[in-house]
Amino acid sequence: MEYTHLGRSGLSVSRLVLGTMNFGAETSEEDSHAIMDRAHEHGINFFDTANVYGRKPGEGFTEQILGRWFAQGGGRREKTVLATKVYLPMGEWPNESHLSALNIRRACDASLKRLQTDHIDLYQMHHIDRATPWEEIWEAFNVLRQQGKVLYFGSSNFAGWHIAQAQEAARSRHFLGLVSEQSIYNLMTRWVELEVLPAARAYGLGLIPWYPLHGGVLGGVLRKQREGGAARGNSERSTEALAKHRGTIEAYEKLCADLGEDPAHVGLAWLLAQDGVTGPITGPRTVGQLDGSLRALEIKLDEDTLTRLDELFPAPAPNGIKPAPEAYAW
Repeated sequence: MEYTHLGRSGLSVSRLVLGTMNFGAETSEEDSHAIMDRAHEHGINFFDTANVYGRKPGEGFTEQILGRWFAQGGGRREKTVLATKVYLPMGEWPNESHLSALNIRRACDASLKRLQTDHIDLYQMHHIDRATPWEEIWEAFNVLRQQGKVLYFGSSNFAGWHIAQAQEAARSRHFLGLVSEQSIYNLMTRWVELEVLPAARAYGLGLIPWYPLHGGVLGGVLRKQREGGAARGNSERSTEALAKHRGTIEAYEKLCADLGEDPAHVGLAWLLAQDGVTGPITGPRTVGQLDGSLRALEIKLDEDTLTRLDELFPAPAPNGIKPAPEAYAW
């Protein structure tokens, strides 16, 4: 396994992140535990979850699955860099969502209870809260850190401007601030390259891509359809993407076949090759899917292949592959 520091922090994390969104929803608890055990066998130490993941809203069932796995002992918790999230609704009453000091305190304590642990390694804001001032958010987060309940803080689905706001507010209070940003990022969705990724690099945040294969569209979906196998990519977003970009996906799968590699592994390897990316989140439903994803760490894409991928999936910059403001200024 390869490891890197999470952003500018001293925290060492695996370059593949185990996503747990399927645990309890599509994957049974027994199989979820087996996947986590196998992840540790492979050296994957970075697990990502959220308080809203699970079978139904407000239950926190995925966190409960992780908690029961940690409770088995054997160094499971000690070997894991545990990341969870706060923001989305956990109930219908006021203050059961967003980033008020009250909800942050209650949500953190509830996650700790479900996870059966005394601290969260990385506590992430699942979304920007435009109604709560940064002074309130950072004060609430600092209390959690002083109490030893949280070690590091991260963001998710932030714009570059939001990252700047957060970091400057933290700087004014002499806080470490954010160490990571979790964004949608894959070959088909490269908008973060305009401002989010440059902001993350400038402020020392590690980027953690979610939806790395665009819901299975970049995972060999056409080949699987031809072979009659079950393929992901049934969400509205991925179905529309496949219909709109079928020719591009066909060319992509041919390129991967010429390389002798699975499209899913190439998609992950491309993300791993991007400057500022800590590691993509893989969301295996089976142990076999987890095992297969490790191939991405062994693939080193040459310049010709990277250029071809840029041709197939151009960066969203009118003046070429450049970050903002160069993308739309001179």
